[in-house]
Amino acid sequence: MPNNRSVDGHDAAPMVLPAPRTPSPRDAPVLKWGVVAPGWVATRFVEALQTYTDQKVVAVGSRDAGRARAFADRFGIPAAYGSYAELVEDRDVDIVYIASPHSGHFEQAMQAIDAGRHVLVEKAFTRNAREAEQLIEAARERGVFLMEAMWMRFLPHIDVIRQVIASGLLGEVHTVMADHGLPVEPDAAHRHYAPELAGGALLDLGIYPVSFASLVLGPFASVTAVGTKAFTGVDGQASIVVTSPSGAHGVLNTTVFARTPTTASVCGTHARLEIDGHFYGPAEVRLIGRDHELLDTFVPDPLDGGLCYQAAEAARCIGAGLLESAVMPHSETLSMMHILDGIRRDLGVSFPGE
Repeated sequence: MPNNRSVDGHDAAPMVLPAPRTPSPRDAPVLKWGVVAPGWVATRFVEALQTYTDQKVVAVGSRDAGRARAFADRFGIPAAYGSYAELVEDRDVDIVYIASPHSGHFEQAMQAIDAGRHVLVEKAFTRNAREAEQLIEAARERGVFLMEAMWMRFLPHIDVIRQVIASGLLGEVHTVMADHGLPVEPDAAHRHYAPELAGGALLDLGIYPVSFASLVLGPFASVTAVGTKAFTGVDGQASIVVTSPSGAHGVLNTTVFARTPTTASVCGTHARLEIDGHFYGPAEVRLIGRDHELLDTFVPDPLDGGLCYQAAEAARCIGAGLLESAVMPHSETLSMMHILDGIRRDLGVSFPGE
């Protein structure tokens, strides 16, 4: 039963969760997409677009022409290219989605920008903040849309959380907790362990809890990290404490050594939010009162993991003539890359060629 009693004991309106304001992915203007690097992530992305949106995937590019053709045949994509350069020069492509390992994002995104294509780049946006700054500057000069595909930020349950934080429903937020860990078998060639692919837990998994804490707390006042390196020298595990200017704490963890709950919580003086694992995908959100009573629950519609929402946001922005998204602006992407750079410095981790 909803608690109608305020903190000071007086009657108050019931504490309930708001409805998400997220537009339907089918309402976005239709763009023609080219896909770079037809791997597992690209597979999920194209499946989501073809199932839950009206977007058109018209081309795929890979360094392996046979792999590109197999991907194109599987999804009914008209054009398949054996190089990324050929794909970005295809005049039928409006926007390029880059799904390669982090190490390739900068070069491939720059190719697309130089060709005048709009770009959606998988997270982590680049290997480091320096590369991110160069891409953003190039996109602005060329007049093309550029966005980081931090898909978590566009999901309906995240919009519910945004509204709750903005409304003050939780009272003063003091603690945010989030984790993301999964066990990856030691293999020097695996992207999570390969330094040349900008591997490690942080850029692929840890970016989610760090981004979530930033979403809730705003700009960090401090970031402190400790960690353990994997056998290849990349970060295998990191525990991170961030603070806000008000003194709130974010307690975050990421690892490729073990499976963690991948849950999150936001704890305030009046109530808290609990987000199920995987908190960064479509997840149930519970509003819990000061006496641990369940006040309300939001249950999302799991649209194929939710990858369709970021594509719809890009299409809406491009349709409106925007060069960046207000949901995931360039400033937030840059902030995240600077924070991740600092954490890697604390852990003593760098990538070849940085």
